[in-house]
Amino acid sequence: MRYKPADAGYLSCVDLDEVADRLYALPPSEFTAARAAEARAAKEAGDVRLSREIAKLRKPTVSAWAVNRLAREHPGDLAELIDVGRRLRAAWEEQDAARLAELAQLRSEVTARVGRLARRGGDVSPAAGTEVDQTLDAAVVDAEAAAEVRRGRLVKPLHYSGFAPAPVPRERPARKPRESGAAGGGEDEARRREEGRKAKARAEAEAAHREWLEALEAAQREHDERAEKVARLERKLDKARGKLAEVAQRLDVARREERQARRRLDR
Repeated sequence: MRYKPADAGYLSCVDLDEVADRLYALPPSEFTAARAAEARAAKEAGDVRLSREIAKLRKPTVSAWAVNRLAREHPGDLAELIDVGRRLRAAWEEQDAARLAELAQLRSEVTARVGRLARRGGDVSPAAGTEVDQTLDAAVVDAEAAAEVRRGRLVKPLHYSGFAPAPVPRERPARKPRESGAAGGGEDEARRREEGRKAKARAEAEAAHREWLEALEAAQREHDERAEKVARLERKLDKARGKLAEVAQRLDVARREERQARRRLDR
């Protein structure tokens, strides 16, 4: 079905944001024709500037479209993921090892669920699925990326290198004088147990962080390899198209010559 711009003949209240929201809600296969229709409608309405701005809007990749659709169709699930990221960054800044371990597990669960929602109902290849995961990871660890994702107008997947700002070591509180007797010994034992618990929780959080970084690096390598393969295939395709155009031109010339020769024979 042919795409039709909004009704009301492009009144003066129509702006680029409104048009962009409509366009980026569409599948990539429909984007180019819809963009042309919107730009043409704006030009016919006399708004040449808006027409040019619409024409500059870039077509989204499949992975970007999948995340844009997620933002529109499942805003609550996306908000939950972004909130986990906000709490995770806060725990990292506070060096709360126990909280980090808890949120790292929650993040893994929510990311997997939201990633499945982004893939559902669309032709998302394994490579595009990897880009979806990278975009969601970026939204978790970076507030600006989260804002872009929630806006629903991505044109390409997002990437984030790193996890969070390196924690600043805190000054250790002055140690209290060691008390003698059973009471002092009990406090020391309780303090040792608490320090051991925190150390264990921090170790678990660091292990989860290392696993996340390894997964991110592996996904990035796979993405780069596939992107390079696609680029090579596109170069070959462009070369083949050029040769096809040359052959088509020679074929056209040969047909004209054949027609002229036939007409000479018929005289």
